[in-house]
Amino acid sequence: MATVATTAEKTTADKTTAEKKPITDEKTERKPQRARVDDRFKVFCGTANEALCDEVCNFLGLTRGQALVTRFADGEAYVQIQENVRGADVFVMQPTCHPVDMHLMELLLMMDALKRASARRITAVIPYYGYARQDRKDKPRVPISSKLVADLLTTAGADRALVVDLHAPQLQGFFNIPVDHLFASPVLVDYFRKLNLPDLTVVSPDAGGVERARFFAKKVDAALAIVDKRRVEMNVAEVMNVIGEVNGRTCLIIDDLIDTAGTLVKVAQALLENGASSVYACCTHPVLSGAAAENLLNSPITEVVVTNTIPLSEAAKQVPKIKVLSIAGLIGRAIQSIHEETSVSKLFI
Repeated sequence: MATVATTAEKTTADKTTAEKKPITDEKTERKPQRARVDDRFKVFCGTANEALCDEVCNFLGLTRGQALVTRFADGEAYVQIQENVRGADVFVMQPTCHPVDMHLMELLLMMDALKRASARRITAVIPYYGYARQDRKDKPRVPISSKLVADLLTTAGADRALVVDLHAPQLQGFFNIPVDHLFASPVLVDYFRKLNLPDLTVVSPDAGGVERARFFAKKVDAALAIVDKRRVEMNVAEVMNVIGEVNGRTCLIIDDLIDTAGTLVKVAQALLENGASSVYACCTHPVLSGAAAENLLNSPITEVVVTNTIPLSEAAKQVPKIKVLSIAGLIGRAIQSIHEETSVSKLFI
């Protein structure tokens, strides 16, 4: 209707009114064109963390893409994308948390389905990248699993990846596609700044996390300490020594993930034995497997702050000292920047 009116107006002799109406109508016509462009911007997710995906979609003002993800009787995954994605810029969000293999397979199948449905670009959004701890041959005849997973993602159809707090930043080099590596530190730093803990010392639970702890300590204007530990077997560590001043201070242990929480509890005990007044802990990925919830509940740690990259288990939800912060806004801003082809580096604080 607006187009017909515009054409008619152009042929009238009264230019005063004829020129105004076409301008108004042309502006009105631009709105659905923008909407059609947004129709090429879609976010899907598997079953691993639908709540986080819904938060991100709400932040972006999008409706989550419709996909059927179910199982055959024998446990095989079945995936069907239930809307048109031809020519679309698609983001598939799926942390590879427990059960790891099942969620990883869902992600691979979804990307393969999107690739075969002619999506223009597929970005794998992986808030928690599983198998990241197997990043080198530290023993004879073992796989480099994190490299294998990176290759699988690329083969399945990923054109780029968006990840949060990799276990080791150099894992980005395992990908042959662009990788945007986000850090949850802006969310965690903001929380602890507001707590305003007295005489704060940020503690790295091992030598490998020193850079992360140093960065965090600088942001919250705190001292730095390191716990030297020796791992005696898988998921079991023996704390050896505390390097740095912790006597009479509030200690904040920072790590990328908490698995069984055995190491974390031992570090907290070592800090208290060395005179720390209280101990807090924070991490990005609350893996919390095995007896982790019970370990944290019975530990001397005052509060454990985590993010929602991984949904908490039912046991962990019953632990009152665990506080969950949302990183939906951080991921949402990164997705928007990727879609609009603008800089994502401003989020890498």
